[in-house]
Amino acid sequence: MRLIDTHNHLDFPDFDADRAAVLSRSRILGVDRQVLAGVHRANWQRVWELACAEPGLYAALGLHPVYLERHHASDLRELGAWLQRLRGDDRLCAIGEFGLDYYLAELDRERQQALFEAQLRLATDMELPVLLHVRRAHAATVATLKRLRPPRAGIVHAFSGSREEAWEYLKLGFRLGLGGAPTWPQANRLRKVVAELPLEAVVLETDAPDMAPAMHPGMRNSPEHLPDICAALAAIMRVEPQVLAEASTRNACELFGWR
Repeated sequence: MRLIDTHNHLDFPDFDADRAAVLSRSRILGVDRQVLAGVHRANWQRVWELACAEPGLYAALGLHPVYLERHHASDLRELGAWLQRLRGDDRLCAIGEFGLDYYLAELDRERQQALFEAQLRLATDMELPVLLHVRRAHAATVATLKRLRPPRAGIVHAFSGSREEAWEYLKLGFRLGLGGAPTWPQANRLRKVVAELPLEAVVLETDAPDMAPAMHPGMRNSPEHLPDICAALAAIMRVEPQVLAEASTRNACELFGWR
């Protein structure tokens, strides 16, 4: 089984003690490629250095809404400069992680929206797909995507919306990132949505070190858990794990422009 982890944070300090071992174990388990998502200006260099240091690692750079108070106006200009400088380098595969977060009430929605739209415009200018963070903000996200229409679409990371919201994204050409959340038995509503998704809609992810799956409770999540996540989601979707793995890999390669 060959797999692609389309969203993780392998650069986070949680992996400083054993990052090389995690990468080795992941490859042995069939996780051939990983996308490392940048979240604020201070971690872009680390993400990029990792992508350059190891085969099969790719970088996405963005300004995450949860770090809104850390972002400055100059960070958006700097993001544009980074993207322009790296344009054409295959290791840069997307813009992200960015989006809208209405779960945290203290995050100013107008500032989030402005940052969201600015990064969507960068994606259009740079002809890159996007990795979107969306928490309790699907209506606003879909409305913005319909208005701005990034040409290469992207992934709605850690999708947790309704069936209707899923189809709105699919009509816009987006894939839905699925990871540990639907593996939990108590996630009844999400599991019902996942069971109805077509294979061409799905890409697999871990969001490591966060969002550990049910089979690894209370642990640091890791890209090496992706085969277990794949097996659990395949059972929900009523297909063989190999079928889901092949579909996710095919979808990710189409999205990122990989052979």
